[in-house]
Amino acid sequence: MSRPARSLAVFSVYVILLGLALLVIPDVWLPLYGLPKAADVWVRVVGMLLVLLAFYYVQAARHEMMHFIRWTVYTRASIILFLGAFVLLGLAEPPVLLVGMIDLLGAAWTWLELRRVQD
Repeated sequence: MSRPARSLAVFSVYVILLGLALLVIPDVWLPLYGLPKAADVWVRVVGMLLVLLAFYYVQAARHEMMHFIRWTVYTRASIILFLGAFVLLGLAEPPVLLVGMIDLLGAAWTWLELRRVQD
């Protein structure tokens, strides 16, 4: 497995774990990020979507799909922008930025590995 693919595969483990946590035990994790406990199904839907998204990440890594791996850098890096906007608009508390920082760091790792392969 190439280094860029490995970085995405490792990141997919994080996405799977976060998705499962939101799907199965959301009320343990949501307060840590300054979010209210799950009052309806939407948090679990997000968890399900994260698990399904991680499936694509795993498959892209397994099959060395460099175009897809590169695309994930852009989308994962943009999450911090969305979460930052949510915080600025008062829709979320600042601890939610921790999720965005993890995504940004994962995107940066993949970006660096992609650059190493190109050089």
